[in-house]
Amino acid sequence: MANLFSQLKQWSARIKGSGSPPRGPSRLSSQRQKSVRIRSASETNSAASNRNAQRPKPLRTGKLATAKQTAAFANNDLERARSLPTPRLAHKRVRFWLMLLVAAGIAGTSARLYQIWLDVHETVPDVSKALTFERSGTITLKAGDGQILQKVGPTAQESLAFDEIPNVVAQAFIASEDRRFYEHDGVDYRSIGRAALANLSSGSVVEGASTITQQLARITFLDLDQSFQRKFKEAVLARRLEAELGKEKVLERYLNLVYLGAGAYGVADAAWIYFGKTVDELTVAEVALIAGMAPAPSVYSPVVNPDAARRQRNQVIGRMADAGVITPAQEQEARQAEIAIEVQEPKYLYSEFPYFTIYIKKQLAEILTPEELEAGGLVVETSLNPKWQQAAEKTVEEIIEEYGTWQGFEQASLVAVDPRTGQIKAMVGGTDFDDSQFNRVTQAQRQPGSTFKAFVYAGAIATGMSPYKSYADARYIVDGYEPKNYGGGYSGNVDLRRALTSSINIVAVKLLVDVGFDPVIALARRMGIKSDLLPAYSLALGASEVNLLELTSAYGSFAAEGKHIEAHGITRITNSQGDVVYEFDERPQQAIDADTAAIMTWMLEGVVNGGTGGNAAIAGRQVAGKTGTSEKNRDLWFIGYMPQLVAGVWMGNDDSSPTGGASRTAALAWYRFVDQFVDELPVEEFPELPRLGGREGSIQAKPISPGRVVADKPGAREPDETERRRRSEPATATLDSEDDSSSANESEALEPVPTPVARPSEPAPAPAPAPVFSSSPDPAPA
Repeated sequence: MANLFSQLKQWSARIKGSGSPPRGPSRLSSQRQKSVRIRSASETNSAASNRNAQRPKPLRTGKLATAKQTAAFANNDLERARSLPTPRLAHKRVRFWLMLLVAAGIAGTSARLYQIWLDVHETVPDVSKALTFERSGTITLKAGDGQILQKVGPTAQESLAFDEIPNVVAQAFIASEDRRFYEHDGVDYRSIGRAALANLSSGSVVEGASTITQQLARITFLDLDQSFQRKFKEAVLARRLEAELGKEKVLERYLNLVYLGAGAYGVADAAWIYFGKTVDELTVAEVALIAGMAPAPSVYSPVVNPDAARRQRNQVIGRMADAGVITPAQEQEARQAEIAIEVQEPKYLYSEFPYFTIYIKKQLAEILTPEELEAGGLVVETSLNPKWQQAAEKTVEEIIEEYGTWQGFEQASLVAVDPRTGQIKAMVGGTDFDDSQFNRVTQAQRQPGSTFKAFVYAGAIATGMSPYKSYADARYIVDGYEPKNYGGGYSGNVDLRRALTSSINIVAVKLLVDVGFDPVIALARRMGIKSDLLPAYSLALGASEVNLLELTSAYGSFAAEGKHIEAHGITRITNSQGDVVYEFDERPQQAIDADTAAIMTWMLEGVVNGGTGGNAAIAGRQVAGKTGTSEKNRDLWFIGYMPQLVAGVWMGNDDSSPTGGASRTAALAWYRFVDQFVDELPVEEFPELPRLGGREGSIQAKPISPGRVVADKPGAREPDETERRRRSEPATATLDSEDDSSSANESEALEPVPTPVARPSEPAPAPAPAPVFSSSPDPAPA
C-alpha cells in the first residue's frame, strides 16, 4: 500500500511539471476555424459517437488502481491502463452491507436468545409447586385431616380432585380455551401460526394462542409482564408442566385456579357463586356459561353483560357439539336455556367453627409479619379434629339446653388437647358465636377453684412427700386467713390422696404453707400456666384467675408423664410455592418428673372413680381429673384426661353472677363429649405407679413461716344446723368452701353413668422421710 501511494504521488508531480496530458483539438477552436452550418440530427449523433469512440476511456470512478495501472498512468499509456483488470471496492457494495447487517442481526439475535434461554432455564421454578399453589392474598385454613375450614382474603375457592370434576366441565373448557389440548406438548405451535396470521390480517389482536398449560404457568409462576422473555419463560414452563405433571394434573389445577369473575376462582367456586350449586349439579348451559368467561371474565360476565355472556356461552356450546361432547338435542336445549343468576357468597368465606378459626387468625398475627400476611398465598395447617369439634359443639348445646336454665348459667366452653403433642383438637368458646364472639376458652380469666389444688399437691409430691402423709383437717387460721371446707365440717386426720379426692380445702392450704409459694408457682408455670399467680394463701383454693386453655394444657403434663408442650392450633404454614415458612416445634419440656406425674394421675383417678368427678367415669377406660367451683358457684369446672387426650369444661355467666349449679355438671359434660368418639381410640393405660415411700424429691420446698397460726387438734366434727342449711344451698358456697369437698356418697347424680373401673390400690407403704426444706424460707405474705 505504501508503494502504491508513492507511485501515485510521483505521477501527480509529473503531471504538475509537464501540464495536462495531450488532448485532441478542442471543439471550440475547431468550430472557430470551420464555417458554421446546420447539421442534420443523424449527422450530429454520428459525429458524437465517433468522438466518444476515439476518446480514451478513463477508469471508472470508485475503482482502486493496481500497481500495473499506476505504471501505465505514469507513462501516459491510458489505453494500456484501461485494458488492465481493476478490482472492485467490496466495502462500497450495498449487497455486502445488507449481508453484513443480516449476519450481524442473526448473530445478535441468536446470542440474545441463547442468553434468554440460559436465564430462563436458570430461573425456572420447580413446576411441582403448581400442585400446592395458592393465590396471593389468600390464606387457607385446613383441619388436621386436610378439610378446608375457611378461606381468608380475596379468594375463597374450593379445590376439587380430577375425578370430582365432571367430564362435561373439563371438555367445555377445552372447547373454549384449547381445542388441541390433548395434541400438543404444552405449546400449540399450529395455533400460534394461525393466531399470528389472523392478528396481522385484522391489524389487531383478535385471536390468542395460549394453551391451558400456558395459562396455568402464567397463573402459578408469572406476572402480567408482556415481554418476550416472559412469553419464552411461559412456553418453557408449559412444556415442563406437561412433562412432569401430565395432562390430567394440569387440567385439574387449571380448573381449580382459573379466575371466572365475581370473586370466583375455579369451577367449584364459580358453580356456587353464580348458581348456588356444586359442579355435578350444573346443566350444560351453565357449564358453557362458566367456561365462556375464562378468556375475559369482566367482558363475558352474566352479571355485568348478560348479552355478551349469552353469545359467548352459545359459542362454547357450538364448539362442544362440534367436538362431540354433547348431542345435537343437548345443544339445542342449552342454546334456548335462560340465564338465571343469583350471586352467592364464596363457599368458604365463613367458618363452620368460628371460635377456633378466629383463634388461629390471632395466632397467625403472632407468628408471621404483616407483610407476609398481606402477601397471602398461605396454607395454614391446623390441628383441629372435625369430628371432635362437632362432638364438642353438640355437647355444649345440649348441656346449656338441659341444665343452663335451672342451674342458672348461660355460657359454657370446652377445649380438647392432645397431651403428647400439645395440638388443640376441639375448641368451643361459647354457646352462640353470632350472639357473642368472646372466646371463653382463651379470653375469659376466671377463678379455677379446686382445680388449682392439683398444682399444690404436685408440688408436695415433687419434693418427695408421700401421698399417704397425714394432715389434720381441723380449724386452721394462718395470718388471719381462715379457710373453710364446704359444709363447715372437718374430717380429722386424712392422707393427701383422700384429701384431694374429697377436695378438702384446709389440707390444701396447709400443704401450700409446707411447700411454699415459689415452688408451687414455678411448677405451675412449667406445666403451662401463664396467667399471674398471686403468692397468697388463697392460691391453694384457686383465687388467681386463669383461662380454660392454659389450665387444660397444664393438666396435660400429668397425662404425658410430666412432659409439657404448649397448646397450639397451628402445626405448619406453607406459602404459595409450597415452601414451609413455619412449623411448630413439638419437642416437649420436662415440667415435672415422671414419678410425680404418675402419682398425681393415680390420685386424680380417685377423684373420678370415688370422688367429686364421678360423672366423668367411662367404662373400661382410665380417666383422671379434678372438679372446681369458685365462690358462690360463679365458675363450674372439670379438667379430665386419658392417655390420649385432655379436655376442660367451664360453665358460668359472663357477668360473674352466681349460679345454682355444681362442678359435677361440668364433669357430666366432659363425659358426654368424650363418649361420642372414645370407641375409636385405642385402649391405653396410665404409667405404672412408682414406689411411694423413700423417694427423693425433684424440687426443693421453701416453706412459708407464718406470723401467727391458730390450729385446732385434729378431730372429725359433724356440721351444725346452720352448716347443713348452707350445704343444701350450694349457691351460697364461698371460695374457700366449695361444693366438691362433700363426700362421695353425698354427691348428686345428674345422670346415670357406667360403673367406673377403679385401678387396684396397693397397700400403703411406710411414710416417706420428711422433705428437705430450705434454710431460708420466704416471709409470710402481708
